[in-house]
Amino acid sequence: QVQLVESGGGLVQAGGSLRLSCAASGRTFSSYTMGWFRQAPGKEREFVAAISWSGVNTYYADSVKGRFTISRDNAKNTVNLQMNSLKPEDTAVYYCAASTGGFTRATMKVGAYNYWGQGTQVTVSS
Repeated sequence: QVQLVESGGGLVQAGGSLRLSCAASGRTFSSYTMGWFRQAPGKEREFVAAISWSGVNTYYADSVKGRFTISRDNAKNTVNLQMNSLKPEDTAVYYCAASTGGFTRATMKVGAYNYWGQGTQVTVSS
């Protein structure tokens, strides 16, 4: 089992940057596909970015492509989301998630993930 704890959220002005981190427990972290999702009030949870166990392969939602970068450090059991050029529409609770499945197109779906963190709030003011 994996426990995930996010950090790094906060309030930032439009155009600014934030770096989210997710710390994972467990000795098998390096075998998991990792993802970031977000959920705004009144909306469904949506995919943001995912990274394969090796860190070689990544997926991004079209809405964040070119602005966000996902990375992982298997030695430290962490996955990060660097968010640049933030927009008010990026405001949401951001969740870290771990999947025991392989890195496929299904990796962009909520149902592909087995473990979730508690979330961290990101608020972008205009």
